[in-house]
Amino acid sequence: MSSFHKLSIKDIKRETDNSVSISFNVPDNLKDTFTFKAGQYITLKTNIDGHEVRRDYSLCVAPKSDELKVAVKAVKDGTFSSYANNQLLVGDTLEVAPPKGRFVFEPNDSKTKNIAAFAAGSGITPVISIIKCALEEEVHSKVILVYGNKTIEDTMFLSELLELQHNYKDRFSIQFVFSQQDKEDAIFGRIEKSTVNYVMKNKHKHVDVDAFYLCGPEAMIHTVKDVLTDHGIDENRIHFELFKAAKPAEIQDDIVPNGKTKTTVIVDEEASTFEMSQKQTVLEAALDEDIDAPYSCQGGICSSCLARIKEGEATMRQNNILTDNEVAEGLILTCQAHPTTPTLVVDYDDV
Repeated sequence: MSSFHKLSIKDIKRETDNSVSISFNVPDNLKDTFTFKAGQYITLKTNIDGHEVRRDYSLCVAPKSDELKVAVKAVKDGTFSSYANNQLLVGDTLEVAPPKGRFVFEPNDSKTKNIAAFAAGSGITPVISIIKCALEEEVHSKVILVYGNKTIEDTMFLSELLELQHNYKDRFSIQFVFSQQDKEDAIFGRIEKSTVNYVMKNKHKHVDVDAFYLCGPEAMIHTVKDVLTDHGIDENRIHFELFKAAKPAEIQDDIVPNGKTKTTVIVDEEASTFEMSQKQTVLEAALDEDIDAPYSCQGGICSSCLARIKEGEATMRQNNILTDNEVAEGLILTCQAHPTTPTLVVDYDDV
């Protein structure tokens, strides 16, 4: 089970008017701990106004860069994002958990393959890590990026992406999409069905894409995924990560049971047993028992609270990550899981 380490901030760079990138100093004795795969994220923890706050942010650098850097876009009423954009300073310390995440790209230079990525807004953060890794470590592979924003001024990593395009002009292509600005060579509007068809069936129709990486709001991901599968793309070739999930109001409450469950939670090889209401999630009940269970978003869009059911059953109110096979194997997002049996054993270590 991962633990948090105190890391000082090495640099803070203003990326756009409402986003910053934050890089950390990683001491030599933690270099191996913070080794990561392209596309993974880290969890940041701090106290703001007397309350503990945890947030996940994707690493936006290549695995071989010898950097640990994330980008944070300020969102309306965002506690940590506002703090990061307006108050954090170089030299400040945050608690940081080791990298994790299932939205990953693993290079294999013995095989030439092509990837296409669709990103919107801050969804570019894991995608730019994947792009850099593919270009640097797979020397013959091609990369196509479709990147949507409101305006060019809102575009995170614009200069980095243009530099990559210049340095790898035969292997890296970018299609910008702006919803509030009409620019030459960019598509005006949002990433929608016509955008996907134009890029994949017209502009790059001769490129045989081996893998697709999608990151951004749920609506965009569903749109792109649906178009790709309609064109016969195997779902196993489509990888995605949500940065914004469905609103809680859209989640059905009638699937939540109403009873009591004797629950055992295993964390760091220590088992704790307690009785909980089935109206609670497993994570809520574990935290009420002062169990140091891992978590971050508590909204079912990250995998920080992932665990495996060893005994009993539970139902998830929302699942944007796990496949049907993974659920069948007993994996659950504990922030969304409600017990449905008299006893339940959940293991955070076995994932």
